[in-house]
Amino acid sequence: MHNSICQSCVMPMYHLADFGTNKDGTVNREYCHHCYLNGNFNDQGITLEQKIEKNISLAEKMGMPREEATILAHSTLPTLKRWKGLKPIE
Repeated sequence: MHNSICQSCVMPMYHLADFGTNKDGTVNREYCHHCYLNGNFNDQGITLEQKIEKNISLAEKMGMPREEATILAHSTLPTLKRWKGLKPIE
């Protein structure tokens, strides 16, 4: 398994269990199991702005200062496959 990051939330994926699954149960190498299971996004319909806020919240819970988490979320999420081309509303 190669190291990669989830193309929805930036979570590092190192182990088979970190990866999401396709409809047929096969491993999806682009998205993590928190974001994508059985061929569907777990947070279907979430906006980029909501995902950014969710990531900031999670990072804060993990001990990252809010300012750093905000910068990180705003600079990384819009570059990921799921969000590419979308601009967060300031």
